[in-house]
Amino acid sequence: QLQASGGGSVQPGGSLTLSCAASGSVWNINTMNWYRQIPGKSRELVAAMFNEGGTIYADSVKGRFTISRDNAKNTVTLQMNSLQPDDTTVYYCSAGVVYYSPDYWGQGTQVTVSS
Repeated sequence: QLQASGGGSVQPGGSLTLSCAASGSVWNINTMNWYRQIPGKSRELVAAMFNEGGTIYADSVKGRFTISRDNAKNTVTLQMNSLQPDDTTVYYCSAGVVYYSPDYWGQGTQVTVSS
């Protein structure tokens, strides 16, 4: 129902764009989000965007990452700039009524930042 793409490898300071499209039986979407997996811990919210345009960002990515949506197409994009090695992990798109408990998850996409 959610299909993510755009992961890859980049050097520190580089940029990547992640994209995610919702299709099929996806209902009651108020927020579309990006999470990432912290090794040994639960997934953490990276960014969320509400239908009306409001956004939430993790402190660690503020000023570097930008989330955007196309509500008509049910797509969400995460532009990641100034990437650092600590950003290396698997990123997941999600969607649902509330950002802190998404109803739908996409498959993960690997982001690797390394020199």
